[in-house]
Parts: sequence; C-alpha cells; structure tokens
Amino acid sequence: MKTVINFVITLAAVTLFAACGNPQKTESADAHEGHNHAAGEGHGAATEASASTVSLKDDKLNAVYQHYVHLTNALVKGDVAEAKVAANAIELGSKELTNGASLATLVTKIGSAADIDAQRVVFADLSTDFIERVKASGLNSGEVYVEYCPMALNDKGASWLSNQKEIKNPYFGESMLTCGDIKETISK
Repeated sequence: MKTVINFVITLAAVTLFAACGNPQKTESADAHEGHNHAAGEGHGAATEASASTVSLKDDKLNAVYQHYVHLTNALVKGDVAEAKVAANAIELGSKELTNGASLATLVTKIGSAADIDAQRVVFADLSTDFIERVKASGLNSGEVYVEYCPMALNDKGASWLSNQKEIKNPYFGESMLTCGDIKETISK
C-alpha cells in the first residue's frame, strides 16, 4: 500500500511540476533576461533543462520537494489558492518523511492563512527546513540554488530553494520579482 501511495504522490508531483512550473519559466525567461542580480550568464534552454532534471537522492523527499517548487511558484504569482493546494500536497507527503511533523505543522499554517502575506511569512521557516533536508539528502542530478532576499520579512532577510539561477522572489512576487542573490549551489 505504501508503494502505491508513494507512486501516486510522485506521479502527482511530476504532473503538477510539469503543469505549473514550466509555463512560468517560459513566459518570464525572455522578459527578465539580464535582470538577474545573481547570475551573469544567459538563461533560456540550459536553465529549463537543469530545472527539469533535479532529482534528490531521497525519493520520498524528492516527491515532496516537487510540491515545494509548486508552492514557491504560487507565491511568486501571488496565488493564495494555488499556494494552499501545494501546501496540502506537502502536508500529505510529509507524513512519509522522517521527522515530517515539522513540515506538516508549517504547511498547515500556509494552508489556513487568509492572505498571501501570511503565507509568505511561514514560507520562510518552511524554506529553512527544506534547505536542511535537501542538503542532507543530496542530489542524483541537477542543481538546486539557495537564493536569498535581504529585504524579505521586513528587512530580516529570508532564503528559499530554486531549480533555476534566475531569481523569482516568492516573498515579494511581481512587486520585486528579481530581488535576491544566489547564496549557495547544491549539486551532485
């Protein structure tokens, strides 16, 4: 039964990632070309290829991480409802993870938040947890970037994970989309 549940979660993660993640990358790749504070190189196909090939060594965490990417994209767009969908998926997947209760508690708060600002505040703690988990897991393929915005959370600063070098800030969305830098690259 666990194998079937894991398969369904993985399949849902891949489907959501493909449906929700790729159109945004395609739309904004040309619009933000050269506006990234962190990367001094071009974006385009190489960025999309690396984003689609990220695979964590821990299969259960990999499935949940795909929902984290979905949540990040929803926050970038300022989409409260979509962030709740992603949070619910993370909550379900966190039950399969070692010490997943901390993730479940955080995403429950995101799922019950009334507005995008409240979701973004909790996302900072969720991201800290995910950064530790991804580093501990390691990668089979691709690169994951630890990105940081010094202005997030009333200038306290906050980090998040991204599959692409191009900064798309989930703490401010469209109002300050490219604010931030890459602080670390996690690779195979």
